[in-house]
Amino acid sequence: MKTTKVLYIGNNLFSKTGYPSMLETLSNLFKKEGYVVIKTSSKSNVVLRMLDMVFSIFKHQKTTDVALIDTYSTLNFYYAYCCAILLKWFRKPYIPVLHGGNLPERLKKSPRMSKAIFSNALVNVAPSEYLSEAFQNAGFKTLCIPNVLEIENYPFKVRETIHPKLLYVRSFAKIYNPEMAIKVLFELKKDYPNATLCMVGPDRDGTLEDVKALAKKLNLENSVEFTGVLTKEAWHKKSEAFDVFINTSNVDNMPVSIIEAMALGLPVVTTNVGGIKFLVKDNKTGFLVNSNDVGAMVNSIKDLIETGPRDVTKNARKQVEAYQWNVVKHQWKQLLDKV
Repeated sequence: MKTTKVLYIGNNLFSKTGYPSMLETLSNLFKKEGYVVIKTSSKSNVVLRMLDMVFSIFKHQKTTDVALIDTYSTLNFYYAYCCAILLKWFRKPYIPVLHGGNLPERLKKSPRMSKAIFSNALVNVAPSEYLSEAFQNAGFKTLCIPNVLEIENYPFKVRETIHPKLLYVRSFAKIYNPEMAIKVLFELKKDYPNATLCMVGPDRDGTLEDVKALAKKLNLENSVEFTGVLTKEAWHKKSEAFDVFINTSNVDNMPVSIIEAMALGLPVVTTNVGGIKFLVKDNKTGFLVNSNDVGAMVNSIKDLIETGPRDVTKNARKQVEAYQWNVVKHQWKQLLDKV
């Protein structure tokens, strides 16, 4: 039987950040299934990374069967465009793997570039119904394959009683609105003076300093912990000391951190933006509030503290078990084995 050889193009920065991207996770899982996978690029500098991706296409286009391209809506959209054009020129089939809740807006903002990338693809893979629906409505052939969760690595903790101990796991970037987390803590402490917040993640655009400044202004410095980047294992272990996972995004798709929180037994309170409504069902697998609605998020957390999680966390765990590799791999194998 033929062994499919895959060139996976994206931000392969695990060795520098210590936090595995979906590229790192999928590549390792593909290898376990017998596929040959070449990853690019691990260069930290954006320009060097782009050049490395292009070089990898030239180097491996004759020896690989298909390319996967992690595709986002911001700066990385342009490397996806360049790589797609080059792969088309080599007549090499490629599959954009869609990330980022703002991609539907990118389709409108850059219609020509979008058409060049997505209409010439073998198929576009979306991790959420939200992106799948948006791309199909735009006329692009799209397959929905959920983000992968290695469920055996996520011990479920039962939380019968909820304390005002909040956990935020996301990059510090304006689109994720991390300042809202500080405002939520400030309001929550009016009724629960012992409330605390832990914020895990790297600074992506300078927003971390703004968040720290707001915490200082509101006299919350002793109630907020900033850990920086933690490995998956480290933040999973740290999560055991917290009782509510909050997500404050203004733009989103299908955040892996939310899926992980659901698997770990943390009740999730999140803004209802982008594809999150396809992931979190209000009052069933989590709690939804409007974008930037601090009061609503505070009230949801208060309700959790007063009434407990009920069956919400158990329902959430059951839902995300459908994202484990033994389930999802069949969709990937069916796709890659046809190349």
